[in-house]
Amino acid sequence: MFHTIRQFKIMALEIKGMTRSFTFKKGNEMLVLADPMPDETPEAVMNYYSNMYPELTTATVHGPVIENDTAVYEFKTTIGTKG
Repeated sequence: MFHTIRQFKIMALEIKGMTRSFTFKKGNEMLVLADPMPDETPEAVMNYYSNMYPELTTATVHGPVIENDTAVYEFKTTIGTKG
């Protein structure tokens, strides 16, 4: 009777938390906003920033798009758009 013994190489995995950033277009420039509340939803972050940027009160959250270990969300405003 023969037994087959298999050897497996186990690789150590490093688990990293993904950081978030938020962008939105204000005029002709794209603003990048830091994540003030990492434990909250993107909608809660948008609500937080709406105190400084009132146009975010009617915005919607899009994303995330992953860029270099960062989850990037975009706040898209509807003020000033036609159609």
